[in-house]
Amino acid sequence: MVLKYIYGPIKSRRLGLSLGLSLSPGKICNLNCIYCQWGRTVESVCVRKEYADPDEIITELKSWIRENPKTAKGLKFVTLSGLGEPTLNTQIGNLISRVRGLTDCSIAVITNSTLLGDPCVRKALLEADLVVPSLDAVDEKIFRRIDRPHRGIKLDEIISGLIAFSKEFRGKLWLEIMLVSGVNDGIGHINKLKEVIRRVNPDKIQLNSPVRKTAEENVLPVPRAKLEKIKKILGDKAEII
Repeated sequence: MVLKYIYGPIKSRRLGLSLGLSLSPGKICNLNCIYCQWGRTVESVCVRKEYADPDEIITELKSWIRENPKTAKGLKFVTLSGLGEPTLNTQIGNLISRVRGLTDCSIAVITNSTLLGDPCVRKALLEADLVVPSLDAVDEKIFRRIDRPHRGIKLDEIISGLIAFSKEFRGKLWLEIMLVSGVNDGIGHINKLKEVIRRVNPDKIQLNSPVRKTAEENVLPVPRAKLEKIKKILGDKAEII
């Protein structure tokens, strides 16, 4: 069977053995991040719709579970993420519920946070066990430089959406920050980021830096010593992944 929506399973330090589900057949995203491992976003979109048929995704998942029973039992997470932004798919809440009926493992969602200002999106994610939203910048200029958002995306709405979601969500919330050398790793910006993170109050703060091929050239990782300094500034919840 040719897999269109399933990738992995992947064993990672933070999620253990995780099977990924993409909610679009290709890269559908409202950001064009300079560090993206999937390359540039050819056409940035901001309209929510059914980018992939949920029945097709569930049929593929059922077949994979049937064909890989031993591996399926060892999964720690089924992760909704994929090539683009999963919350752009209006069926994400439906898919979380249907995946829940097929497996006993936990369900994670990895999101770029851009649509958390929408109450419908926040409600759709409430059944997940773990949500990993990202926040690379709290300064508008830096945000537009590193994440290159669709013109309809507003940073203040992302921040207010994150804060609202953290109050509504009963699962685990791990905030991911991708740090790029010379772009968003300035100590002044980190201190501003710390204040916003305090208001979001995630369970973990996960610091990342590019190690794979990126969408743009000369996107450099932050040296380990500086990552450690940033980790110390952000406090006990912070970890380098």
